[in-house]
Amino acid sequence: MLLPHPSMAEQTEIVRRVDELFAHADRIEQQVNNALARVNNLTQSILAKAFRGELTEQWRKDNPELISGENSAEALLKRIQAERAAVAGKKKPRKVVKKAADGD
Repeated sequence: MLLPHPSMAEQTEIVRRVDELFAHADRIEQQVNNALARVNNLTQSILAKAFRGELTEQWRKDNPELISGENSAEALLKRIQAERAAVAGKKKPRKVVKKAADGD
């Protein structure tokens, strides 16, 4: 039985193109990894600035009504605590399984 196959020159060209595509895929993968590293660093930087209060200074000046009264940090914390207490009250107590003593 004869199986048709490309000529040696065509096979060589196919291998060259596949190698080229793999190299391109490797470059893209490296770019993605670099971008992910930058995003992770940026996320950490943003969180650090947020905890230092650097992200909210201008926003606070522009929106004082959104950070006072019922929107203050203290009021929000009280609401969170109340929600947690409500959820904790709804939890079913765990059943304790007693182990039989040896020889019983």
